[in-house]
Amino acid sequence: MAAPIDLELKKAFAELQSKMIDTQQKAKPADLQIDQLTRMKKHANLTHAEIKTLPDNTRMYEGVGRMFILQSKEDINTQLTYKQKTADEKIKELEQKKTYLERTVKDAEDNIREMLMSRRAQ
Repeated sequence: MAAPIDLELKKAFAELQSKMIDTQQKAKPADLQIDQLTRMKKHANLTHAEIKTLPDNTRMYEGVGRMFILQSKEDINTQLTYKQKTADEKIKELEQKKTYLERTVKDAEDNIREMLMSRRAQ
């Protein structure tokens, strides 16, 4: 009777290990994206703060590739606000994805603990 339980435990541990590796591989790019989006948001916020101090008639240029396009202060402020808003949304989405992945691994760990406890009880 001990042999089937041991095979069952081995299978459960193998599944947990593969799930852990898969979760780590999915979480690492999410962490990198969150860091990148945080930097982009901070850059947009600093730029927005600097632009606020300038007079309304100041000529402003937006960098597009290797050229610069003349833009109004209002357009640039709108673009910076949009960048910040989209970065916030993406960060929130990535955090939820990471939380879900961590929760699935925790559930698998709990299932294995329950299997071990039931085995000890027998």
